[in-house]
Amino acid sequence: MTTLLTRVKSKLFVHARRRSRSLLEGEYASVFHGRSLDYDDLRDYVPGDEVRDIDWRATARHQSPLVKRYVASRKQNLMLVVDTGRGMAASTRSGEPKSAVAIAAAGLVGYLAHRHGDLVGLVRGTATSTVAHELRGSEAHLEQLLRAVESATRVDGEQSNLATQLRWIVRTVRRRLVLLVVADDRDLDPELDDLLRRLHAQHEILWLTVEDADPTSIGGERTAYDVADAYTLPTLVRLDPKVRQAYAATVEARVRRTTELLDRRGINHGRLGSSDEVVTTVFALLERQRRARR
Repeated sequence: MTTLLTRVKSKLFVHARRRSRSLLEGEYASVFHGRSLDYDDLRDYVPGDEVRDIDWRATARHQSPLVKRYVASRKQNLMLVVDTGRGMAASTRSGEPKSAVAIAAAGLVGYLAHRHGDLVGLVRGTATSTVAHELRGSEAHLEQLLRAVESATRVDGEQSNLATQLRWIVRTVRRRLVLLVVADDRDLDPELDDLLRRLHAQHEILWLTVEDADPTSIGGERTAYDVADAYTLPTLVRLDPKVRQAYAATVEARVRRTTELLDRRGINHGRLGSSDEVVTTVFALLERQRRARR
């Protein structure tokens, strides 16, 4: 049986352009605050690298741009924070379960962390319960974390409310963490805003939203229903052009509100609608985080 982590690696190496290889080779180490960096060696310049990292003397000798590469001498603790409520059992834009996209994203960042010697843990749950998995540093442990997300996310499960998991972290966790939050596509209410304010004072946070499928774009031969209450959406209603227009406006407004809130809190974020988008979206997110700390 193919492991979940094997699928993550396959996605990564299919997209292994020069930029992604450079992250694997060491740039991940420079992303987060609090990491002590030691000079390692030189590598070829890649578009998007910081000009300040160019070694001008080596560049002159080599006749092509070279940048300094660093390795970490202090390790990080990465905590994956994943919504496993029933909302994540719904479909995303690609038609995949949203949980599959969440697993691909969490697995990729967890794998990068593992490759650089960091410890990886998991906090998952629903509106009424939170389960924490301890920090460890093996691929077998990471596979167990991904399996836990997969098995916990069910259509007949409890409702989602990520504030429950974030509140648990605020109350329980004392050590500094890097938090990768993988969230359902919902409005972020004032309580969640306040939790993010408190968390961001202690931890570094990356945020990924897994998008909902658009019910107005699902063909009339298929049934669409809301996993929150199992209500079937009437085909004639959801395919009505006015309904489609209203739905698109609602989504646009929600995305705008979420973007404004996360930007105000200084949290780098991205959106995913397919597992095929995970590699490019995560690498872009890490790059923005790296630039933000300069």
